[in-house]
Amino acid sequence: MGDFNLALVIVAVVVCVLVLLVNVYLLVNYQHPDDVNQAYFPKLVVVFGLSVAAISILMLPADVANRQACQHAIYNGACTLTLPMKTLWLAVYVVDAVLVFLVIPFAMFYYEGDQDKTIGKRLKSAMMWVVTSAVVCGLVLGILYALVGKVDFTVRHLSSSATTFPNSWSTFSSSQPCLGSTNHLCDAYGAPASSETTWTMRTSFPEYVVALATIVGSVLFTIFGGVGIACLPLGLIFSFIRRPKAVITRSQYIKEATELAKKAKELKKGLEALHQEERSGSKGRKWRKNMKAAEKEMLLLEDDVKGLEEMYPQGEQAETLWALTVLGYMGKLVLGIIGLIVSVAWIAHIVIYLLIDPPISPFLNEVFIKLDSVWGLLGTAAFAFFCFYLLLAVIAGEMMVGMKLVFITIHPMKWGGTLMNSFLFNVGLILLCSISVIQFCATAFAYYSQATAAQEIFGHTLQSLRGIKYLYKYNVFQYGFVFLAIITLVGYAAFGWKKRKPTGRFQLSS
Repeated sequence: MGDFNLALVIVAVVVCVLVLLVNVYLLVNYQHPDDVNQAYFPKLVVVFGLSVAAISILMLPADVANRQACQHAIYNGACTLTLPMKTLWLAVYVVDAVLVFLVIPFAMFYYEGDQDKTIGKRLKSAMMWVVTSAVVCGLVLGILYALVGKVDFTVRHLSSSATTFPNSWSTFSSSQPCLGSTNHLCDAYGAPASSETTWTMRTSFPEYVVALATIVGSVLFTIFGGVGIACLPLGLIFSFIRRPKAVITRSQYIKEATELAKKAKELKKGLEALHQEERSGSKGRKWRKNMKAAEKEMLLLEDDVKGLEEMYPQGEQAETLWALTVLGYMGKLVLGIIGLIVSVAWIAHIVIYLLIDPPISPFLNEVFIKLDSVWGLLGTAAFAFFCFYLLLAVIAGEMMVGMKLVFITIHPMKWGGTLMNSFLFNVGLILLCSISVIQFCATAFAYYSQATAAQEIFGHTLQSLRGIKYLYKYNVFQYGFVFLAIITLVGYAAFGWKKRKPTGRFQLSS
């Protein structure tokens, strides 16, 4: 039992339990009142999906800690009493794919089904939609796999002439590493360019599916992560800047509440007109534009109502509520400053270690290694924090970009007002992005996470896949991530401090 890290197993179990409890807490507090005491299957999927996403991110630090448990072994294969990380990774990938492409769509179709139908008919309808979608996706994947499902490895044929075995090793030195060499270089070092060739082989279908899912997730990760890495800390800081400075009087409260009531009445009238258009079947481009604008107005109006309630706390514990509000905004400021430091460190690390060739410095990799030298799991804990922070940035970016996308609208999540279909949609996106977050962290911290099961999985196969390899060869996702982060940082710093107000700019069709 010399290399078996019992503490690691205990920590892994405790973390899994804590993640599950936190996700149950989020579900209970975010769910819409209409979903209380019903929609149990979608709720189970939401909790399980969020847990898988969080645990998959934390598995990368666990993989590093698992490797450290073998540091006294002669070679890695001699250490067999640690966690079976490769098996766990594959299991997580399979569960992730099943949730994203089968279970979550089924749960959404079932939840959004006609409530007047029986449970059996709703199950049948949802199953038909899922099977149809799976068949279409399967055909597309099969065609792509048949056409371009190969990996191209660049290899070089090296050879050297044979030389009589020496009687003495004195002929070797730093300037003379080989025998019989006149230019002080081995024959293989002088191989011509023509010795380089491409070794082509067909990858397995599961690996190809994972690779394509990773690409889709990487696109979403680049957009959401690049935006979120900047807006996550700045959103907290500017929330403190826009905080209510003092309690308003009752007359001011009545005046503001009256104005908000007028805006709510106008918005309700506009939404009724839009729903009437929908029932009449005239759902054109203008209708979709107006509906999206109305949804934005409603969210901004809800924010104003919440702000007004904060400025005029009511009830017997009004003073306590105001004190908690002040402390809450101060906490956001502290978290925002810490997050800004972490975001800057992330962007600097990507530039220094990934985008500059050769890297200027291992940067955060060295920081984690030095922290490990202070205490065994301190560096691993810091590594876990940076990886999990990146997932939080993706979620923040999703919430920020969601209502601004041109083609689709991401369901916003609100405290105490999130329907299960919105929950399921966001969980699907988070799961899809989590694979890319893991791959990104494994690449960004390759020096620290070397010789792990994750490094073996995210090896050259994904980065050598035909048609995809150039995205990794030229660091397309890293450049996109940094570019969006800088643009968001500048834009948010210039305009994020302003308090947004409902504009009423959606036009009603005649």
